[in-house]
Amino acid sequence: MVKETKYYDILGISPQASESELKKAYRKLALKYHPDKNPDSGDKFKEISQAYEVLSDAKKRDTYDRLGEEGLTGGGDFGNFSSPMDIFDMFFGGGGRRRDRDTKTKSVYYQIKIPLEELYNGSVRELAIGKDVVCSQCQGIGGKQGSVRKCDACNGSGVQVQYRQHMMGLIQQIQSPCRACGTTGEIFREKDRCKACKGQKIVNEPKTLEVNIEKGMEDGQKITFMGEADQQPGKEPGDFIVVLDEEEHPVFKRKGTDLIMNMEIELVEALCGFRRPITHLDDRTLVITRHPGEVLAHGDCKVVLNEGMPQYKNPYEKGRLIINFSVKFPQPGFLDPSRLPSLATLLPPAKEVPVEDGVREVDLTDISPSMGRNMVSINSKLFAVVDMVILA
Repeated sequence: MVKETKYYDILGISPQASESELKKAYRKLALKYHPDKNPDSGDKFKEISQAYEVLSDAKKRDTYDRLGEEGLTGGGDFGNFSSPMDIFDMFFGGGGRRRDRDTKTKSVYYQIKIPLEELYNGSVRELAIGKDVVCSQCQGIGGKQGSVRKCDACNGSGVQVQYRQHMMGLIQQIQSPCRACGTTGEIFREKDRCKACKGQKIVNEPKTLEVNIEKGMEDGQKITFMGEADQQPGKEPGDFIVVLDEEEHPVFKRKGTDLIMNMEIELVEALCGFRRPITHLDDRTLVITRHPGEVLAHGDCKVVLNEGMPQYKNPYEKGRLIINFSVKFPQPGFLDPSRLPSLATLLPPAKEVPVEDGVREVDLTDISPSMGRNMVSINSKLFAVVDMVILA
């Protein structure tokens, strides 16, 4: 039992969430609320980053579970990370972006949902995007050659700085976007403005990327298109990075290269064998066979070799198909009571329990809500508590 669940609630996971579930939750939310995509979601992005920073550290998570937010030294401190953006960069493998910030444009992360079938079989997706490119008419100058000059109002910075003096000699510095140049830091006469980009130096053009999803790729895997991010004059374009988001499948659950599924069978099948067809992710039909005499118990787990997910870059090698079995027992009254003795002769003999003098026999009954004080909860299943009363 954890003291509080605030950080878990922010990420939309349970306190029992695994490391992979934690990473998947952060990835989805961080991409959704990133300031580049949602400029008004800065506070939300910060909350997500703080929650992940704490829960991704085993010691901090243990402290948080036991003592709550107050138990964390420094409260909302990010430890070795200076900002939520650093956490984002570290998670997505962009730890070196800070050094490139002045020479490259920002890399763009784009998340696409992929059915499990496509990760099994492989596919090719065409992704239509809009991309900023340097204007070819003015070569990214914004106007005629030689007509552009530095803005005198902001000294070419694109930002105007004002100083205000307050009481006690305090001086306040106020920054605001330069209206004279529209934050570009450059000005030119209107007649010299480029007609194609309207002086913005860049134009937006449609672009189609071919996304090759290879067999065995995983949830969260990145496909990088080098230099396909937005362009800016004087800077090298960053990368356009596609992040795969595996969709939940109604039958199969993936764990590494293994596929896991549940199968409910009848009691007669558990005792006498069965043949059950299932449709695999490539539309092949597999007939799951259990031969007569090979008894399956409720909760048994069996595997089919080489029918799991293909290995990435080695698709001819596959993992296991793991099947968890549950046995469906017949309902009361399924057989005439007079025929039960005949059925009993076909089954292993029941254990004989002698009833001694002084012992009271009691019958089991179904649970009802009114029996709450006589019930205990064990592993989320309710059992009636029956006392054997020894008569004096």
